[in-house]
Amino acid sequence: MSAVEILAAEVAGLLDTAPGRVLVGITGPPGAGKSTVAQALLERFDGASYVPMDGFHLSNAVLDALGRRDRKGALDTFDAAGYLAILRRIAEEYDRGDVYVPAFERRLDEPVAAGHVVLAASRLVLTEGNYLGLPDGEWAQVRPLLTRLYYVDCPAPERRVRLIRRHVEGGRTPRAAAAWVDSVDEPNARLIATAIPRCDLVVDSC
Repeated sequence: MSAVEILAAEVAGLLDTAPGRVLVGITGPPGAGKSTVAQALLERFDGASYVPMDGFHLSNAVLDALGRRDRKGALDTFDAAGYLAILRRIAEEYDRGDVYVPAFERRLDEPVAAGHVVLAASRLVLTEGNYLGLPDGEWAQVRPLLTRLYYVDCPAPERRVRLIRRHVEGGRTPRAAAAWVDSVDEPNARLIATAIPRCDLVVDSC
């Protein structure tokens, strides 16, 4: 079975047994396929909503002001408190009102306000991102809000190919893309892997 098939069966079981809103997190290292898996799951469940952690990237202007633009994607380049506040609203306000959440536009390399909406009646909400399972700081408060947290993995060589291609498509030269993977993405991947013990299931997307 593919990662999507495995997780779809898991989520279907949750919807049959868990009361209220089901908030499912998908985490894993950069390039593992988290967004692809999340989108595939959204297509399988009518009425499901999507909350990408990438929508909580700090803007490029803010990163420039903070001197962090050269490490965008690292732990401290996100609005962790904002992401946590939105998840709390989603967890607590089932069937009480729509919740608008930011998206991330890769072509702009920027977050976009109110790019997604979690409908009041959405029973299943999927959220995905790098740091959902980390045990420290504000990120540590994310895991208790999730009904389940799944870890999507992929061998490092394949992730490297995907990431370099992504960065080149985003405007970097192949050399600069490879350097970014080595200096930013892979250190992040090692940090993210520490969250595996807090996840309910690990699946391979490759």
